[in-house]
Amino acid sequence: MYVRKNIPYPMLWMTWLLIIWGCATFNPRPVEQVSFLERAQTQVENNVRVTAAVLSPEESEALFDVPLYKKGIQPIWLEIENTDEEPVLFLPVSIDPEYFPPLEVAYMHRRKFSKTSNRRMEQHFHEHFIGQYIPPGDTRSGFVFTHLDLGTKIFNVDLVGQDHQIRTFTFFINVPGLRVDHHDVDWDDLYSESDIVSHDEAGLRRALERLPCCVTNQEGTKQGNPINVVFIGKGIDVLHALVRSGWNETESTAGTPPPKNEPSSSVWRRFRYSPVTPRYLFGRSQDAAFRKNRETASEQNELRLWLSPLTLEGEPVWVGQVSRDVGLRVAGKVVIRKIEPSMDATRTYMLQSLWYGQALWKYAYVKGVGETPITSPRQNISGDRYFTDGYRLVLWPSSEPMSFTDVEFVEWGMVPAR
Repeated sequence: MYVRKNIPYPMLWMTWLLIIWGCATFNPRPVEQVSFLERAQTQVENNVRVTAAVLSPEESEALFDVPLYKKGIQPIWLEIENTDEEPVLFLPVSIDPEYFPPLEVAYMHRRKFSKTSNRRMEQHFHEHFIGQYIPPGDTRSGFVFTHLDLGTKIFNVDLVGQDHQIRTFTFFINVPGLRVDHHDVDWDDLYSESDIVSHDEAGLRRALERLPCCVTNQEGTKQGNPINVVFIGKGIDVLHALVRSGWNETESTAGTPPPKNEPSSSVWRRFRYSPVTPRYLFGRSQDAAFRKNRETASEQNELRLWLSPLTLEGEPVWVGQVSRDVGLRVAGKVVIRKIEPSMDATRTYMLQSLWYGQALWKYAYVKGVGETPITSPRQNISGDRYFTDGYRLVLWPSSEPMSFTDVEFVEWGMVPAR
């Protein structure tokens, strides 16, 4: 054979041994040599201190010597300090109801040709998994292996004391590796001080009714879907409310390379975090976009938001458009997303998603684009028809969990018939 004539047997054996050695070795790095602790967040409540950090793809591989992100696994590091007089019990299921036990993670990354390395890997994952029992006066640290999320990761850390009362610590942590669209916005330069108009409730109602009816294309020559949702609150509160309710941030249209070891990046990334088509309002494309996925990439809810020059007694006002994709259609050589014709159904879904996500403080309705009946629908930029009762939903989001029964309806004198 050609190989036998040109490659000496010793070299073949050396190559084969190197391959086996590379597959068999296991060389994780110590925790103190990985820099994720610089991004840790800490919360304190009732004599318990909880510190949490989410590892990047590179940090995960350095610490565990396996590409965890490629398997859709994301380690969260915790440190729990219990200065109380009673022990507390940590519930890993509070972070992720379907978290990965440490030996399962090791099994998913087992290597050929070396039982010794695989045993070392099992021991390493086992030793780095945080314990559930934290005695009084003690501090425990370690990892929980969760399902992968990019952008802002939200999770709860629940601790139970001997009184059976649950202490809940809620974390919102930015995960390195995804450049989200709203990070590209220069928020301080969007408006000058003279552009900002502050209103009381009555004045804001009138201002919201006078907003443009719809988003447009870049040239402003074609109208798109109607402006049908408004958020009132600080940007961080809007972000946390949406993430709590299951909405994903979307990737910047500036484009960034996929994070190292991302699982099936060409499909998985596009499905959850892909950029949203630009639509225009206030002379610019959306400042932020969010997506709530359904079963397939062709079925999803999309929310576009613009920071407006309006405020309600100093609180920022965000103007938005929410719609639902229900399938795909082909127009010539272009594949176009087909929308749900009822804008009101999607608007109502927006309300329910925040309500059930315990992320809503209060809500109201104002007049908007005007009624468009199903018998005489309008068309958007893509040529899809839509109809609406014409109202705009106004939402006051909450970063803190809000009980379902505590949500307030603000009677601004109008309620949609449906």
